Amino acid sequence: MAMNVGAEGEEDEVMSAINTTPLVDVMLVLLIIFLLTIPVAIQTVPVELPKASSEVNQTQPENITLAVDKDGKTFWNATFVGSREEMLERLIEIAKMEPQPEIQVRGDLSVRFEAVGRLILDIQRAGIQKVGFITEPVQGN
Repeated sequence: MAMNVGAEGEEDEVMSAINTTPLVDVMLVLLIIFLLTIPVAIQTVPVELPKASSEVNQTQPENITLAVDKDGKTFWNATFVGSREEMLERLIEIAKMEPQPEIQVRGDLSVRFEAVGRLILDIQRAGIQKVGFITEPVQGN
């Protein structure tokens, strides 16, 4: 077994430079991943929430967000739901789950309460136990 340790008479020099190419490669991959995932993570229906003083509630991943925009259109986790019947069917399926996820309602400040009231009625008819309302915190509290 032979090993080459350099020619005789040459002095060994210590390599003092760090190879940063792998670090740059990893950082670029992470940057691309973050750029692709951020728009998906913050995708919500644009509604102007009413102001209320309350405790900040941590959103669980199994929570379902139902939104009513200023035109009275309803959304299930940012996906438009065309009819009340479709919404009720989805809610009944969720009501059968054990444990039931919490339904969080986001109603636009300028929407007629009638649209939010119909949504609450459908939630009640489906048998959902936990319902919360998402509001903007009052400034100064």
